Amino acid sequence: MDRTGRHVVYMLHGHLVFVTKYRRDVLSEPAIRHRRRIVAKLCRDFEAELIECDGEDDHVHLLVHCPPKIALSKLVNSRNGVSSRRLRESRREITGRCHKGVLWSPSSFAASCGGAPLSVIAEYVKSQREAAQGRSRVPPGLNAGVSREVHDDGRSDRSL
Repeated sequence: MDRTGRHVVYMLHGHLVFVTKYRRDVLSEPAIRHRRRIVAKLCRDFEAELIECDGEDDHVHLLVHCPPKIALSKLVNSRNGVSSRRLRESRREITGRCHKGVLWSPSSFAASCGGAPLSVIAEYVKSQREAAQGRSRVPPGLNAGVSREVHDDGRSDRSL
């Protein structure tokens, strides 16, 4: 699921977790479904894609695909304010269960995910000296779909 920009090919996924203030059981199934629509629109506004959104009464998990120009922190901050306001406007039962009208905790979890495992990337980085000497070996799992030819003079060609 690589995407392309003017000068870049990317595959950046983020796993985000948000909890309600004081981990209160505030979110019902209809609220989570409504929140999914809110966050999907917000992601489109940021030129990102919401891959998955689910959760329980006190927290929500998101899997998003973002372009490299978007800082996850900006998406997180916008998501907190926009989704809180829209959920409280449309789901009145939430407002009564929020602590002083605050839906989300200021804390969140964010992790990059997807791509090759770190051990494979570390092996690839270590192998770069060999590549410069004409003995390139790309570890399995890295650069799937990308071929690289190393010439005797040290030049390399990549094709996608």
